Amino acid sequence: MAFPARQIFQRLFTVAYHPDSSHRSYLARAQTQHSPLADVTVAVLDAAESERLFGVPLARRDIQPVFLRVVNRSQTHLRLHVVSIDRNYYTPLEAAGVSHFSIAKRLSAFAAIGWWLFLPLFVLIPFKLVSAYRANRRMDEQFQAEAFRLRPVPAGDAAEGFVFTHMDVGTKVVRVLFHAASSPFDLASLSSQIADPATYRPPPDAATGQPVVDLTFTIAVPGIAADYLRRDFAALYPSGEFSDCDLPTLVQRLSAMPPATTNSKETHTGDPVNLVVIGEFETILSAFGARWDESETITLRTCWKTARSFLLGSQYRYSPVSPLHLLGRTQDLALQRSRRSINERLHLRLWLTTLRFGRKPVWIGQISRDIGVRFTPKTWNLTTHRIDPDVDESRDYVVEDLMEAERIDAVGYVDGVGACEQTAPKRNLTGDPYFTDGRRAVILLAETRAAPRFVRWC
Repeated sequence: MAFPARQIFQRLFTVAYHPDSSHRSYLARAQTQHSPLADVTVAVLDAAESERLFGVPLARRDIQPVFLRVVNRSQTHLRLHVVSIDRNYYTPLEAAGVSHFSIAKRLSAFAAIGWWLFLPLFVLIPFKLVSAYRANRRMDEQFQAEAFRLRPVPAGDAAEGFVFTHMDVGTKVVRVLFHAASSPFDLASLSSQIADPATYRPPPDAATGQPVVDLTFTIAVPGIAADYLRRDFAALYPSGEFSDCDLPTLVQRLSAMPPATTNSKETHTGDPVNLVVIGEFETILSAFGARWDESETITLRTCWKTARSFLLGSQYRYSPVSPLHLLGRTQDLALQRSRRSINERLHLRLWLTTLRFGRKPVWIGQISRDIGVRFTPKTWNLTTHRIDPDVDESRDYVVEDLMEAERIDAVGYVDGVGACEQTAPKRNLTGDPYFTDGRRAVILLAETRAAPRFVRWC
């Protein structure tokens, strides 16, 4: 395809920056929630949408814009608590700065032979530098113009814009907090009001330090093929053989569940089934989503990414999880929480059961912690992740993690695989030893953030 002379000139002599400020396709996935004081709308951009709107590939730099709109229906000012969305968010100029065009970096990437080959083109460098400087200035202006400004939203007013967060795909959980904010004042005027601190009482619109708007959004973000997308949950039990249990019946039925996962032929047992989660599928994604990542399906591409991360000791947040079998099938949902590298992760697998408690689905599962890699003849690639033998530590980590996230309504324990001591451990399918008190943690999830009503430790 032949380019017009003007386009060829621009490509040779300038750096082009063409954001599309009119692009708003992401609003089709926006969610709106209402509170007594405000209406809040949130949308999360995928990689293609953010590149089109901001003119640069933000996803390559681990930056994800989150659109936020608030309509203040209260009688006081409201101020966004931005760290509730992302504790390590980017400021607008910081996000723009890491995306700036840099001619010097491009030139430094050439080896000595590259310098000789491109020496005739060095005459273009001054034009490139000037146009890059201007493009970067426009980029700064674009990011600032689109950003959500961190200033109080007046009563009866509205505000919107983007918060620049770290990249998430699959499911992104966005917690939005607003605090009541006093009308703007300076310290001089405030000092005149607090002549006697002992008798001072704040005005009705003064900030209390507690959020007055607290909403949590669970938003699907295109970018990965999560493994659970292959599962039709409605088709797992087509005859509708569900049984709603009272608490004594639930304890009895859970204790009778299979003690451990198996291989595909159900001839050998593997990791202990040490976890029970009660809640709707959407509630599970919301409760775990801010701290855990989903797992991609196993394909040639994801296998290559996994192998590369394994060899380099790097992270791959959405790495596929090996299949384990329970209830006659592989896991329905796999979640993981990676740490320094792909070799240090927590793996969580869940299977939907026919049980219901309080009309909510009951899931049984398995949780273990990868702490390294070892060789084994039991896998096709002769290597496997080595798990922490103290599987109870991993089980209780999930409980503590969800308690910190304020997403547990109640938690207790039932009998499971049976106790075994560290001196006489059991082994999983790849031969890793584990020891346990033999109990299963039973977690009743809260649909929204709340203090737990009941916690009973082992």
